[in-house]
Amino acid sequence: MSAVSELQRPELAAIREHMIIGGKPCAETDGERVPVYDPATGREIARQPEAGARLVDAAVKAARSAFESPAWRGLVPAARERLLLRLADLVERHGDELARLETLNNGKLLALSQGLEVGAGAQWLRYMAGWATKISGETLNVSIPFPPGVNYNAYTRPEPVGVVGAIIPWNFPLLMAIWKIAPAVAAGCTVVLKPAEETPLTAIRLAELALEAGFPPGVINVITGRGEVTGAALASHPGIDKIAFTGSTEVGKLIGRQAMDDMKRVSLELGGKSPVLILDDCDIDLAVQGAAGAIFFNQGQVCTAGSRLFVQQGIYERVVTGLADLASGMRLGSGFDPQAQIGPLVSARHRKRVLDYIDIGRQEGARMLAGGNADGRDGYFVRPTVFADAVPQARISQEEIFGPVVVAGSFSTEEEAVALANDTRFGLGASIWSNDLARVNRLVPRIQAGTVWVNTHNMLDPHMPFGGYKESGIGREHGHDVIGMYLHKKSVCIAYPATAGG
Repeated sequence: MSAVSELQRPELAAIREHMIIGGKPCAETDGERVPVYDPATGREIARQPEAGARLVDAAVKAARSAFESPAWRGLVPAARERLLLRLADLVERHGDELARLETLNNGKLLALSQGLEVGAGAQWLRYMAGWATKISGETLNVSIPFPPGVNYNAYTRPEPVGVVGAIIPWNFPLLMAIWKIAPAVAAGCTVVLKPAEETPLTAIRLAELALEAGFPPGVINVITGRGEVTGAALASHPGIDKIAFTGSTEVGKLIGRQAMDDMKRVSLELGGKSPVLILDDCDIDLAVQGAAGAIFFNQGQVCTAGSRLFVQQGIYERVVTGLADLASGMRLGSGFDPQAQIGPLVSARHRKRVLDYIDIGRQEGARMLAGGNADGRDGYFVRPTVFADAVPQARISQEEIFGPVVVAGSFSTEEEAVALANDTRFGLGASIWSNDLARVNRLVPRIQAGTVWVNTHNMLDPHMPFGGYKESGIGREHGHDVIGMYLHKKSVCIAYPATAGG
């Protein structure tokens, strides 16, 4: 293991170089171990085992055994609720450890790791815990006319789908693990979770805390490895009843097609190219700050990042100039630097992808107002970048960059704003910045996106359904909607004589 700075050294004790299968650490590997890096320095901090077909099969069998065991199937809903509440308490109790481990592995600012990964993660666990005792069917008033002399009593019975294969990305590793695990186990399922190969460390620690909370062995398993090896083996495994995936649209399509081969249940939360519409009646200073937050939050590594900015003519230059000034003044640094406003990207490969798109933007003739380069320091940094005047069909306007790069253009009318906002294959999020309620209410129904924010962006809550239109996915996370993604609905029909003695 490579050395890290004194600032980061305390996190080394929390690094686990193993998986969790059937409630036990598993350091075996089916291939070469996968290196894990600190994005702020580019230094290797761990080597994780890779689960191929053999170890994926072991994890799925452990989850199946747990699902069918009385220790799990026999639990009353209130017991599942208590387990999730205990896990939330443990996440908070180990919050400093988890947050610092997340920042070391992912690179995000420590304040975000503390507030979102840990703080919001505990909130999501507690919210989903409550659903365990509120899953219910309904009585059906049926009208079956035959045979004569027979009545029927019918009702629905929700039942857990079984073993869930959950595959998550690297941008919010701990929070995304909780988003998948919490509703699945609240519904009574068991889980095999595959975190991203770049950021496996907090998911492993979460599984350990789940065992400490009292979850039976095998209910929550964590396997590590590359997507093309471990993820592919998990998605295609015949013992998986449902795949829950968050990641790119391209990989989501592959998983969706694979799931159809054996009719697995599937939910897909995929990519985005979210529009930010700034109307000329808005609070301009607030809108500029909001547009900056929409794209530069978490280094732009957010599926709903406001990467397409459309500003009404008349205030366009003021907004894009203000945004460029903010971008140019942002301080880059390690997530452990309390003065840093922008951390590193997650990996060298991803930094190259973002820089390649910046070069494409230059070649396509967009006007660059800020950024446009790596920072020149160790680690995977890219300066916040603002492009103006890109044509709507430019690649940087249409393709998901997933970095701190925003592309701005102008519009004159509401009709043009709607057309520009919807001119994308994605439909995950959007925001409208306006102080005119009538304009907002005209625009919201016409925006093709799963979430439309007004005078804010990227704000989520466990009670708000979250998912996409078009190629941004299938199904919803959060709220009551997500519980249904982990349940079968069984109809029960009971015949009985219409009269006594019949």
